[in-house]
Amino acid sequence: QVQLVESGGGLVQAGGSLRLSCAASGRTDSMGWFRQAPGKEREFVSAISRNGGVTYYADFVKGRFTISRDNAKNTVYLQMHSLKPEDTAVYYCASGPNTLVIQTTPTYWGQGTQVTVSS
Repeated sequence: QVQLVESGGGLVQAGGSLRLSCAASGRTDSMGWFRQAPGKEREFVSAISRNGGVTYYADFVKGRFTISRDNAKNTVYLQMHSLKPEDTAVYYCASGPNTLVIQTTPTYWGQGTQVTVSS
């Protein structure tokens, strides 16, 4: 059982930046981020392989968000720039066996961190 704990959410103005962090209690393979806006389904945002060599992004964040990880700290990051009001959501960290499977069926989930972007 791996526990994932997100941090770094908050309130930011449109055009601003935030960096989310997710600390895992142990070794993880692929890690990723999802988000869920009010009244909407949870959606995939980004994923990264264990060695960091493979990354995936949803089209709506390409060029604005960057995923990275520090295996020595068992931590994955999501650097978010040029934030838009439509990025407002609860952001969830997840882990899974590889960068393809994690996009649909992660093994573990974090509790989520709220990101609110004001216009």
